[in-house]
Amino acid sequence: MKGLRKICLGISALSLVILLFGLFNANTQIWQPAAVALAVSAAIGIGAIPFLAPYQYTAWIITAVVAGMIYPAAFTKWGDLDLRNKWLILVVVQLVMFGMGIQMSLRDFTGLASTGKGVIIGLVCHFSIMPLMGLLLTKVFDFDTEIAAGIILIGSCSSGLASNVMVYIARANLVLSVTVTAMATMVAPFMTPLLMKLLAGTLIKIEFVSMMMEIVKIVIVPIGAALIHDFLKTATTKDWQRIKQITGLSAIWLIMLALGLWSWLADNASVELMHSVEIFSFFCGAFITGVLYHLVTKRAHKLDSIMPYISMFGIVYFTTVTTAAGRDNLLKVGFILFISSVIHNAAGYFFGYYLSRAFGMDKPSARTVAFEVGLQNGGMASGLAGSMGKLGTVGLAAAVFSPWMNISGSILANYWRRKALKEEKEAEYNKKKSIQDSEMNTLAVSPTQIDTP
Repeated sequence: MKGLRKICLGISALSLVILLFGLFNANTQIWQPAAVALAVSAAIGIGAIPFLAPYQYTAWIITAVVAGMIYPAAFTKWGDLDLRNKWLILVVVQLVMFGMGIQMSLRDFTGLASTGKGVIIGLVCHFSIMPLMGLLLTKVFDFDTEIAAGIILIGSCSSGLASNVMVYIARANLVLSVTVTAMATMVAPFMTPLLMKLLAGTLIKIEFVSMMMEIVKIVIVPIGAALIHDFLKTATTKDWQRIKQITGLSAIWLIMLALGLWSWLADNASVELMHSVEIFSFFCGAFITGVLYHLVTKRAHKLDSIMPYISMFGIVYFTTVTTAAGRDNLLKVGFILFISSVIHNAAGYFFGYYLSRAFGMDKPSARTVAFEVGLQNGGMASGLAGSMGKLGTVGLAAAVFSPWMNISGSILANYWRRKALKEEKEAEYNKKKSIQDSEMNTLAVSPTQIDTP
């Protein structure tokens, strides 16, 4: 593998030369394929360079943007298959969230008791700073209404599991990070539609209940399936009996819907009832999926470790499709949108950290909150944009913001890691010095104690 990466580095160098030659001669038939070849080979090759290896996933996101910009037609339709189809996007995003959910555990929700203050601060900062900063950016820069709504949307989404990775690298408070991510995910179905209604309701039509249902389908359902898998790892015989009963009833319900119950309900039931039936059916499907996945992992033991890579592939997929769908808009506002992503992201880190410190949190916890506030769930934003049928406009912010969040998060995490290691050494030195001083004081007092009658 290392040899292949080195070969790809050589290919990337050759592609760069061809790219420059094509640009100099204004020959699109030369520089366009060379640009894609450069992006792909560099994304593989940088894994051979230790300093750049942590940015390999980000390099693939950049590759997706390059490919979508240069060959938009190739990533919008394949024959009769529309790659922007909202159901296809929904399935891909659910797969991404399921892969992320595999990295979560039911134990993640038990940290609330020990980290309650930090969780509250993290949630309040996340669902206030980021949507308001998004709104401010739409007032400062002259974006089209749907692109502006997309900026507010990504600011209103929950934090993603990328924040947990960054916190781990930074040696910050991982328990707090995991708990905030879990709680933010749970409250997102209510908070995200509410914030969008309040802040973006004049930009695009926001249907509160419909958006809430979409978030449940996009986020809660697949993560719920992953948590069922986690529960079954330690399930007792009695638990398994109940699981089998619920799985059977869920299967019967879905079969009944397929045989005509859905059509009958659609003709006779109210819209509100149909929303409830739809969500209940999705949860039934999630339950069955979680059980089947767990049974598969009994034989395919490495499947859990593969799922995060499948999630990454899904993110690369809808980043490419979003970029291709919104190429014309990106050519107009791409640079300003990137500047907005830098400001938005930096504001999350800055206010997340210093507000946490102002509320008396220690440095590791404040760094954790900074990541939880500054890093949004781009997959969720893309999924919602796709469900609206506005992937090329509302989804653009997620396509631009996500790569930068990965880059800035990695840089900040490594910077804070160096500081944390230095602080740990200083703390260890001070501890040893304190012990030595205490021993010296004891020795100094001992003679007097011996002479005392």
